Amino acid sequence: MKKYAGYRILLVHAHPDDETINNGATMALYADRGADVTLITCTRGEEGEILVPGLSHLASTHEDQLGAHREIELKAAMKALGVSDHRFLAHYRDSGMMGMPQNERPDVFWQVDVDIAAALLVKVIEEVKPHILITYDEIGGYGHPDHIQAHRVAMRASELSQWEIQKIYWNTMPKSVIAAGMEAMKELGSDFFGSDNVDDIPFAKDDSFVTTLIDGNDYVEQKMLAMKAHETQIAVDGPFFALSNNLGLQVWGHEYYTLVKGEKSAPFDEQGRESDLTAGVVL
Repeated sequence: MKKYAGYRILLVHAHPDDETINNGATMALYADRGADVTLITCTRGEEGEILVPGLSHLASTHEDQLGAHREIELKAAMKALGVSDHRFLAHYRDSGMMGMPQNERPDVFWQVDVDIAAALLVKVIEEVKPHILITYDEIGGYGHPDHIQAHRVAMRASELSQWEIQKIYWNTMPKSVIAAGMEAMKELGSDFFGSDNVDDIPFAKDDSFVTTLIDGNDYVEQKMLAMKAHETQIAVDGPFFALSNNLGLQVWGHEYYTLVKGEKSAPFDEQGRESDLTAGVVL
């Protein structure tokens, strides 16, 4: 029997590609070792910036077909990670960046009543019966309206569901890791997403927020394949892959979390961080 057989993990993300960047190695590790991994994506990412010039016609300002293309990208990424249960929450549309006119469209995720969207997620929770839930923090990591809404919906659904989720984690990225990435980028004569100061990076959190570190280095190859599958959103010659080249693939094998429900449980690493999401979970 595989190590994690019987454990069930639910992830709630805003757009296709968010799951791979934040949790790709974690998903591949637990799926490969027997856990049931379910991904819920709240929008199809229709307002994403297209990094492939030959696909620019798909943009919302042109043919508005990016969402359908990103569905295909997500399917390929999940195949790379070994995750077969991936679903969209509903037909909610990408809300665009905060303060943009797209935020006001009645069909965007940002405009949906939280309890209505949460009720849809409750149905998934009561079907899948996850032991563990993974989503964003209260600011959605960096303030994107769909990330904030995904957090609200996931947390509200966990409250409304009759099924008791034992552990809830929020994605986090410690400042120490971002700072190391910035130094590596400076050596290339480049900055990190337009910034050279870690305090200016909205998703960089103090290291004290990290309760849990998953070492997915054995699954970095799968994560990199999944990242490449999201071709319209992640450039092979962009900062993500530049980090891989300069810090080594370990930068993507380590994934960080803040435990917000449940008890920290052994095994711990040398810094006192959990090293297994399922630790302390009762089957």
